[in-house]
Amino acid sequence: MSAIDEDIVREYFEQNGFLVRQARKYQVQARRKTSDEEVDLLVYNPAFRRDGRKPDFFLFSTELPFIDRAIVVVKGWHTTTHFTPAMLKSSPEIFTFLEENVVKDASRFFPVDPDEPGNHPGITKILVLPGLPTVEPFRTQSVQMLKERGVDAIVSFRTMLLDIIDKVEINRNYRKSDTLQLVRILKTYDLLKDPQLDLLPERASSSRRKLPSED
Repeated sequence: MSAIDEDIVREYFEQNGFLVRQARKYQVQARRKTSDEEVDLLVYNPAFRRDGRKPDFFLFSTELPFIDRAIVVVKGWHTTTHFTPAMLKSSPEIFTFLEENVVKDASRFFPVDPDEPGNHPGITKILVLPGLPTVEPFRTQSVQMLKERGVDAIVSFRTMLLDIIDKVEINRNYRKSDTLQLVRILKTYDLLKDPQLDLLPERASSSRRKLPSED
């Protein structure tokens, strides 16, 4: 995983009101990760409401308010835009962070309310990945496999990037974040457009196709 992958995830959660802690500053390559090295980020939502529902499996910014505390693992394999069932089956290391000892070790970093003895049972286990197949039955198979392994929610890089692009303003200087500053510069020079603007040409084209004179 490259540093930019983790930066994108961090910015996404921070812009949506979460407190984010990086689990480690080094990268493990020549050996198997220990339990405390499986998790990439720990996120905490100060505005979480305990009377809310559970978040949906597919995370978008509208679902984030329903997350209290979560461990996040980032799989930024950008050579493909989605993880197929075959890839998930052949890559068991993806699911290592779901092991009981990993979750137990990560839970010690979260604050616990006085009326909640022991580890908090509601820690959400989030997997960040390029995406899932868009066609059936591969999409359903992928979701079923992830849920059976214990993944509570997934979020795609496309979802996060669209949200970040939408929130970055060109009249602000994001010098404290290289990721946000790059997005701002690209938007300033019209190399990157707001997601809403991208929909306008499609709508206009659709309207033109429906004109009576063209039928």
